[in-house]
Amino acid sequence: MNFHDHFLSRTFDAVLFDMDGTILTSIKASERVWGAWALQYGLDLDAFLPTIHGVRAIDTIRRLNLPGIDAEVEAAKIMRAEIDDTEGVEPIAGAAHFLASLPADRWAVATSAPRALAERRISAAGLPMPPQMITAEDVTKGKPAPDCFLKAARRLGVDPVRCLAFEDAPAGITAAETAGCTVVIITATHAHPLSTHHVQVSSYSDFRVAPGSAAGISFEGRLAG
Repeated sequence: MNFHDHFLSRTFDAVLFDMDGTILTSIKASERVWGAWALQYGLDLDAFLPTIHGVRAIDTIRRLNLPGIDAEVEAAKIMRAEIDDTEGVEPIAGAAHFLASLPADRWAVATSAPRALAERRISAAGLPMPPQMITAEDVTKGKPAPDCFLKAARRLGVDPVRCLAFEDAPAGITAAETAGCTVVIITATHAHPLSTHHVQVSSYSDFRVAPGSAAGISFEGRLAG
C-alpha cells in the first residue's frame, strides 16, 4: 500500500520529522568523520559505522565502553568535525517543497543531532529552518526513547497520537512508535528494505499537503486532480 492510498482519508494535527536520512542525507560526511574517529581506536568500521545513525553521538560513544574515554569530550570533537564537513549533504527529493507547504505552526524536527550541527546541515541542504526543533541537548534520553517526539508535540501544543512522524532509522522508528505517532519511513538512504508494517516511501515527490482544512493536515497524490 502506498502513501497516498493509506493516508488519503486521514488528517493529522502536526507533522514531525527526523533529520538525517529523513529530510536530508549526510551519510557521506557523517561516515567520513566517524570513520576517522573510529580508526583512532582500532574499531572495525564495517561493524561500527551502521551503529551511528539515528542516535546521539554521546550515546554511541558511551555504548562502546572504551577505556580512558571522556564521552562528552569526544562527542564535542565529533560535532565540531561534522559542522566543518558538509560536503555531500543534500536534501531528500521533494523535501524542500513539502516542508515549505506545511503550516508553519504545525511541523517540527526531532533529531539526535546537536542544535549547532542540525542548523548547519539544514542550511547546507538548502531546506527551510524548522519553526520548532528538538535536538540532542533538549532531552536527557535520546532515541529510541520517545522523549524528542513527545517534546516536539508538546512544543506544538498537540497530542503525539495525532502526529505523523517521518523517520528512517530503527532507533527513531521505535521512538516515534512509543510516543504514539503514526510513522512513515523514508527509504532514500536505505541499502536494504526494512522489515516493518509501516508505510515506506523513497522520497516526498509522490504526494503533497492538501489545501488547508480546519480539520487538520491531510495529503493527496501529487498528480491528483
